[in-house]
Amino acid sequence: MNGQRTNPQTRTDLLLLVAFCGFLFFYGLGAFGLVGADEPRYAQVAREMLDRSDWVTPTLQGKPWLEKPVLYYWQAMMSFRASGISDRAARLPGAFDAAMLIAAIYFFLRRFRRGSELDGALITASCAGVVGFAHAAATDMPLAACFAIALLGWYAWYESRRNLYLAVFYIFLALATLAKGPVAPALSAVILVLFIAVKGDWRAIPRTLWIPGVVVYLAVMLPWYVAVQLRNPEFFRFFILEHNLARFSHDVYHHRQPFWFYLPVFLLAVMPWTLVLILAVAERVRLIWSEGKEAFSSPEDSWQLFLLIWMLVPILFFSASQSKLPGYILPAVPAGALLVAEYLAARRGEDKKSSFLFAAAHGILCGLLIFSALSAASIAMNHHLLWGTGTYIAAAIGAVLALGIAAALLPRAGLGLLGRVTMFAVVVSAGAIIRLAAPVIDATQSARPIAGAIQAFSHEPVPIALYRLNRVQEYGLEFYLNRPAQPYESGNIPAGAHVVVAAQGSQSQVAQLVPGRRVSYLTSIPAQKVDLYWVGK
Repeated sequence: MNGQRTNPQTRTDLLLLVAFCGFLFFYGLGAFGLVGADEPRYAQVAREMLDRSDWVTPTLQGKPWLEKPVLYYWQAMMSFRASGISDRAARLPGAFDAAMLIAAIYFFLRRFRRGSELDGALITASCAGVVGFAHAAATDMPLAACFAIALLGWYAWYESRRNLYLAVFYIFLALATLAKGPVAPALSAVILVLFIAVKGDWRAIPRTLWIPGVVVYLAVMLPWYVAVQLRNPEFFRFFILEHNLARFSHDVYHHRQPFWFYLPVFLLAVMPWTLVLILAVAERVRLIWSEGKEAFSSPEDSWQLFLLIWMLVPILFFSASQSKLPGYILPAVPAGALLVAEYLAARRGEDKKSSFLFAAAHGILCGLLIFSALSAASIAMNHHLLWGTGTYIAAAIGAVLALGIAAALLPRAGLGLLGRVTMFAVVVSAGAIIRLAAPVIDATQSARPIAGAIQAFSHEPVPIALYRLNRVQEYGLEFYLNRPAQPYESGNIPAGAHVVVAAQGSQSQVAQLVPGRRVSYLTSIPAQKVDLYWVGK
């Protein structure tokens, strides 16, 4: 893949990227309903902002919801306006941002690392973390995509000294700040200062603080922060002090994990390239240890040093946080993927065949990825891997494909097939999850089937009450029914006739909470251990 690319080759690359990313990012966005607490909650906030034509204050059930900045909500509002309110539309921003990230990587590499652009883009697109969060109605992908594009813009400026790239850096850093707050400029500052310090190029710091770029950053980022603070005086205390500083220093929301939590999470997020990344990092660290500054004297070596720092800083930063969630590590994934692309490009240039150990280990990883995808339905249903006929078949398929992939990598030309066989494993895995696991995930973990059952009994917007339900189901019902759900436990019992969504077998308890009113059984949703009751006036 070295050498100058012709226009036909570029068109072929772009068609391949469009097809690959179109399948991985956009296929099956609505195959299962919104899951977890965040997806339906963020989608409902965007819907309420759209209904009010309010582009400043996020609200949930009419009350200000100031936990996150506004970029995802803006994107979801535009998606809802273009294609209607749906779970698929709520997830379109993540898919779009992932596609934008891959396009930026392709064109950056085409300009500055010609010959590796297709591999770098495809490897990043195929990482499990990128594919997974491209299907999420959440703020993680908007942050990761804008943050990565900003850093690519800065490095493009560092190599070319063209201020156009520095403007790109500031624009996308501002968008990253609108995606998730001050974490974006904080992480970027640490990464850039560390890189400049190791290089010893201290003049790059004042040059980076380019006044027109700083003005652009403030012009893009500041208006919303000022507007939301003026409308909601509690914003600074609630968002900056509580949801940034307090969340980092204290386990405010019960997301405590061990310090090493992000190491396995990150290695899973870069699947199926985990082994190659470990080899790439080990080689880079060995060179730095043995050669010192000579290990990053060339432009190629400086680029790999930049990627290594970019990858490690978010991992270490969030490992120090007292509140840990898997999505926090996503900004490090593109750097890891690009390190993999650089490592493979160097090995192909040396015309080395893969060792038996490498071929076997990478084949096993790809086989495990396929096995996990084929077993995802069983895991979603039982909350753990349940061995049975289907699981044994999935294991057999994974083992056969692992052997096939390993065998393909053993000949001298094997490394040239590494990308193809790995992409095959990724596509098969993604397709298996969408076709086989999505219906089970929808039935067991999304409030969409519950909302559908309620609407089957009454197309009118009847009041909804809850009894012994978790907040995941509560937020999901509020999105799908577009009205508040009133928990009995908090004393919010509607005076009029209403539907109660309750834990299975709770009819007698519900009747005791509404003495003198008739409680009629409607239906059950066994997959979620939920019953529906009608409570009369």
